[in-house]
Amino acid sequence: MAGEPQDDCLFCKIVAGQIPATIVRETDTTVAFRDINPQAPTHVLVIPKAHHKDAAALAAAAPEVAADLLREAQAVADQDQLESHRIVFNTGSGAGQTVWHAHAHVLGGRGLHWPPG
Repeated sequence: MAGEPQDDCLFCKIVAGQIPATIVRETDTTVAFRDINPQAPTHVLVIPKAHHKDAAALAAAAPEVAADLLREAQAVADQDQLESHRIVFNTGSGAGQTVWHAHAHVLGGRGLHWPPG
């Protein structure tokens, strides 16, 4: 069920403290932590604490949490003093989503060219 922790979800386990992560920010509704396979000098994942399978499901079920997630993505960029940054949501396996818990990638600290892939 949307919003409920999933036993087989890596990010739900990070939220629950069952799997360690380098947490850089936390609010009542979100957690931000460093990506273990960074693609830029700053590569932080910002996730809702509640489980939603992807960004579209999060926006539909909890738009206020989606807004919190975007605010926290900007707060991560500010905290890391990024002059510019990219916020990426991968939705679906064809777009590169590998963890089925909504999350935003905050990338910065180097030039980011378009298109990315």
